[in-house]
Amino acid sequence: MRTNGTTTRVAFRTAGWMVLALSVCGALSAAAIGVGTAPPPARQSELIYLLKQDCGACHGMTLKGGLGPALLPGAIAGKDNETLVDTILDGRPGTPMPPWRFEIAPREAAWLVKQLRKGVDKR
Repeated sequence: MRTNGTTTRVAFRTAGWMVLALSVCGALSAAAIGVGTAPPPARQSELIYLLKQDCGACHGMTLKGGLGPALLPGAIAGKDNETLVDTILDGRPGTPMPPWRFEIAPREAAWLVKQLRKGVDKR
C-alpha cells in the first residue's frame, strides 16, 4: 500500500490521540481505585466527619449497619474498591443510598474506602 506524507501524519496524529485517551482513562481508573494523592488534612477531617455523621445516619453511628449495610472492614472485605467508590459517588438506584458525587470527588471517595478498610475510629 502506498502512503503519502499526509496519510502518515494523519495516522500518527490519530495514534497519538488514542494513546492520550487511554492514558486519561487509565488515570481516571487509578483515581477511582485509590491510586494517587490523599486529600489535604483539613479535607480529610471533613470527610471523616461526613462519614460518621451523614453516612452513619443510615449505616449506623458505629458503622455496624442500620438502614444501610455495615461499613466495617470485615463487612466490605469481599467488595472491590472500584465498586465501593462507584457506590459512594453514584448511589444505588432503587435503594435509599443517595449519590454523593456532588459533595465528594472520586479521589476522596477512594480515600474514604481506604479508611473504611482500615477501620474508622468511632469517637
